[in-house]
Formats: sequence, C-alpha cells, structure tokens
Amino acid sequence: MKIINVLIVASLVALISGCASKDKEVFNMPATYWYEEIAKEIKAQDLEKADSRYTSLASEHIESPLLPDAMMMLANAHIQDEEYVLANFYLDEYLKRYGSKANADHVRYMKIKANYEAFPNPNRNQQLLLDTIVQTKDFLAKYPNSKFRPLAETILARLEMGEYFLNENIKDLYNRVDKPDAAQLYDEKLKKSSLGDAKIIEPNVPWYRSWFEKK
Repeated sequence: MKIINVLIVASLVALISGCASKDKEVFNMPATYWYEEIAKEIKAQDLEKADSRYTSLASEHIESPLLPDAMMMLANAHIQDEEYVLANFYLDEYLKRYGSKANADHVRYMKIKANYEAFPNPNRNQQLLLDTIVQTKDFLAKYPNSKFRPLAETILARLEMGEYFLNENIKDLYNRVDKPDAAQLYDEKLKKSSLGDAKIIEPNVPWYRSWFEKK
C-alpha cells in the first residue's frame, strides 16, 4: 500500500509540475512576440489572456510602435464582445498617448458608439444615457466636418428619443406613487423637449420586461 501511495503522490507531483510549466509566465520577450500573442488570443476569443498579453507588451516595451495598434485591436475586440467598459479603457489610453488631429474624431466616435451599444435598455442606466448625449453633442461641436458626423447625429437622435421615453416613464411612476411635485418636474422637461410634437413610435418591450418598464 505504501508503494502505491508513493506512486500516486509522485504522479500528482508530476502532473502539477507539468501544468505549472505550461502556465509558467514568460518575461522579457520581443514586442512582436507579445503583439502576436494578443492577436492569437483575440482570434481564440480569450480576451482575458489578450489583456494580460497587452499588459506585458505595455510594461516591457513602453515605447513600442506596436502599442497603438494593439490598443485599437483590443478596443474593437471588446466592443465585439460587448465589454464596453474595457473597450473604453483602451480608447481612453489611445487618446492620451496617441491622439492627434488626424485620428481623434475616429477614436472619440468609437467611444460614443461603445457607450450607445452598452445600453440596449436605457431605463436601466440613466446616467450613462445622459452622459453619452453630452459627449455626442460635444463631438458634433468639436468635429463639425468629421466623416463620422452623420453617424453621431443618428446616435444622438436615438439617445434623445430614449431620454424622452425615460422621462415619460419616470413622470408616470411618480404619478403612480402619488408624488405630484416630482411628476410635475418631469412633465416640464417633456414640454420643453423638441420631441414633444414628434410622432415617435415607442419601442416594443418584451413581455418579461413590460411588467417592470412599461407604463
């Protein structure tokens, strides 16, 4: 029995050692190695590992010309994976380090688009909705001739419609809980809105959300 136990322990040690060697961290590799690893992990849809490889690239090669491409590659990958907070992290880093007149409008539009796509249900993140409206208006003011202007204007129109319906829902909620003063504040916002006279078709809400979100 003792021999069997020794053999089992030895096997486990060998297995653990083998796994450890596979997962062993690698240091001081060329920038191209880390860049290729990032691309490989994105292709494998393992964004957590791709982020880890980016950390190695950024820490070991702080001035590498591959960094801006890696940032944008990861930003797009996180947008595709609907991880908008992480996408915005890379876009913010890109703007801080590599933003210029030639590319700032593109990167800022990507941030707006990431925020817009982050809330399929605007009622659940009012502050993000309002912040993105401000950001989009600021974008249109700063980059009036940007090729992304029509897309930003479309996003702004949809955001403002979302804000209008949100204010309607909040007003109705205050009416239902018998808070007329609060309801009046939102009624005034609705009257001041340029969308008040527009014939807007309210978006359909799935039945399982309608109990919570519809009027």
